[in-house]
Amino acid sequence: MKTIQHWVNGELYTGEPEGTIEVENPATGEIEGELLEASAADLDHVVAVATEAQKSWGKVSLAKRTAILFKMRELVLANQDEIAKAIVAEHGKDYSDALGEIQRGRETLDFACGINAALKGEYSFDVSTGVDVHSIRQPVGVVAGICPFNFPVMVPMWMHPIAIATGNTFILKPASPTPTASLIIARLYKEAGLPDGVFNVLSGNRHSVTRMLEHPGINAISFVGSTPVAHIVQDTGATHGKRVQALGGANNHAIVLPDADLEFAAKHISAAAFGAAGERCMALPVVVAVGGIGDKLAALVKQNAEKIKVGNGMDEGVQMGPVISAKAKDRIVGLVDDAEAQGATVLLDGRGLVVDGHEKGHFIGPTIVTHASTDSDLYKEEVFGPVLTVVDADSYEEAIAIVNSSEFGNGAAIFTNDGGMARKFKMEVEAGMVGINVPIPTPVAYYSFGGWKESLLGDHHIHGPEGVNFYTRAKAITTRWPSESGAYEATMSFAREE
Repeated sequence: MKTIQHWVNGELYTGEPEGTIEVENPATGEIEGELLEASAADLDHVVAVATEAQKSWGKVSLAKRTAILFKMRELVLANQDEIAKAIVAEHGKDYSDALGEIQRGRETLDFACGINAALKGEYSFDVSTGVDVHSIRQPVGVVAGICPFNFPVMVPMWMHPIAIATGNTFILKPASPTPTASLIIARLYKEAGLPDGVFNVLSGNRHSVTRMLEHPGINAISFVGSTPVAHIVQDTGATHGKRVQALGGANNHAIVLPDADLEFAAKHISAAAFGAAGERCMALPVVVAVGGIGDKLAALVKQNAEKIKVGNGMDEGVQMGPVISAKAKDRIVGLVDDAEAQGATVLLDGRGLVVDGHEKGHFIGPTIVTHASTDSDLYKEEVFGPVLTVVDADSYEEAIAIVNSSEFGNGAAIFTNDGGMARKFKMEVEAGMVGINVPIPTPVAYYSFGGWKESLLGDHHIHGPEGVNFYTRAKAITTRWPSESGAYEATMSFAREE
């Protein structure tokens, strides 16, 4: 059984582990590795390394930083097969989806390669006689990223390329079930020429997270995960004087109006609900069908869902893999059981799925539940599994009220051919990311990603322009050169025209 180490100061690092965490292949149910749990001493060491490295990295020119990032982009592309296989082995998603995750993460590398444009600053000449003002943005210092299991490459890449490009050093705490891809990324940064200590990987349990939030040597924390943990991250980090970016959970809705192309909608809803086994914060677990079309729409979605091949993500033709663990499977099945007991109809039932040759895997087939109550836990909670709940509404007004009643506000979509209704929806819906006939409206990397309400705590969205602002501090400089502008009398007044 392999031992999965940390990466500190440009090399694999064992440190003084407090214990180990088993890393499982969710398609087989077999334990394939042991992850070292970092100790408090290990965190102190990596923070000291990152602090020292930042002193010089923050002074490296933009030209040299971006040259390294360009090289890193090419190395990620050249090594995507190795990275994708690591994702499949620990997360379970199919190989094609793993490649897609890498591609979306690489988009942020593309953005970071052009970071010089985002750091241009501003300049005002002669704001008063002989006085100029300009602004610059400087790195925050040592920053840390705490990431979820479902996107072990893409979500960290929403963070570290921009943090590094803007002159910070970075400590990545990957999710314990999916740590290996981060070590590959660390190795590639080394090959790209990134100085030792600028990018580090430190794994561990929840105690490691708490220590990061409290450590005085870490200046900022980026977090993506569940809303309850996001609250802890926000509160603890802020209490200890850190800049915090905390993205929480989701329960995204799509409204389908009667004028929509239902076959088109059904295809895209099926892909959005069941892709990556529903383990996406931008997955589509709820559809609100308007004007009596619910049963017809659900039947069309079922036709598409029944064609999805479920199995080991490395097997030929597989489109959907297992969920992450036995515990996750039991929770998802329990939510469907409860909704059914309350009167909902299980139109397509994936609860009993067994994949030949992988009987110990944590598989659930695509599941469609109709006529579910909005009071059921299946509807209200973030399921994070391959389950689509279809609820009915008589009108658009009733549908938008249902969508906006959710405590979450990550993403929302509408399917319609009516431009006026689409415009009305995009203005009225309470969500940070909106799709018009697009069920997973994840912005490209030069925009910023983030929701509303319980889906985002704090002011900063992730990556894009807001990511640059998060990892930098603004500084305004006012200058006067007496030898050029002439001598002026000093004044005690606060403001004076000159």
